[in-house]
Amino acid sequence: MVKSMTGFGRGEYSDEKRSIVAEIKSVNHRYSDITVKMPRRYAFAEEPIKALVKKTAPRGKIDVCIQLVNADADETNLQLNADLAKLYYEKLSELKDLIPQMSGEADLRMIALMPDVIKSTPEIEDEEAIMNCLKAAVCKALENFDSMRSVEGAKLAEDILERNNTILNTRNEIEVYAPEVKVLYMQKLKDRIADLLGKEAQVPEDRILTEAAVFADKSDITEELVRLKSHCAQLVEIINNGGESVGKKLDFLVQEMNRESNTIGSKANDINITNKVLILKAEIEKIREQVQNLE
Repeated sequence: MVKSMTGFGRGEYSDEKRSIVAEIKSVNHRYSDITVKMPRRYAFAEEPIKALVKKTAPRGKIDVCIQLVNADADETNLQLNADLAKLYYEKLSELKDLIPQMSGEADLRMIALMPDVIKSTPEIEDEEAIMNCLKAAVCKALENFDSMRSVEGAKLAEDILERNNTILNTRNEIEVYAPEVKVLYMQKLKDRIADLLGKEAQVPEDRILTEAAVFADKSDITEELVRLKSHCAQLVEIINNGGESVGKKLDFLVQEMNRESNTIGSKANDINITNKVLILKAEIEKIREQVQNLE
């Protein structure tokens, strides 16, 4: 199934200790660019989470945001540095003796507010258990994220196939009309000679045929039409049977389709074919824009 590189998913995990929310969003990108934002205490899980996300989405600029919504109070410890508290008290007492004219006493509240006397530190956690909790939330987010990408990808694929059908039909119209270009050129050549030399002038038919043959050889677009038809068939095959990561294949194929259209326009030397080539190029460009969003 074709998937879009644009998507969003949210997943949650809760147990008796914590509640974790994971959100994943992505936009199109030529390569894989995954950014994970989470509390610093969970930094050990960043690389495993990136690897987990990349399995689901190998391309795209992807932002993963993980938040700890609620944590058990038991996960936090308060540590008292008694030696430091005593040292603060002694130094404050010395300061009072040195400057007796200053009023005030060192009390419990003052000592408790001194730096590093009382510190809040998290409990040492089981990294494996935390990793499992984070993965549970991320996996749920990835499931929703991937579902949205699949829906969007299906819509893009439908649009691309419709435009590809327009390209194929326009190509077929050019193929039917192309043989008339030689006939029209011969008639224009005769008319131009008549204008220059007068209607009474006799121009050898074989000379006109030779000029027409040279023109037909230079303006022959048979090969380009055959290749364009092949490219259209390949596009359908890739969309229907190419698997999930088809963006790069289609991007290359669309470049080739555009190349053939340019050559047809430059070789045909006919206003009707030129107008049809403009239709080809417009549809190819729209496909190219859509393909940029495919994984």
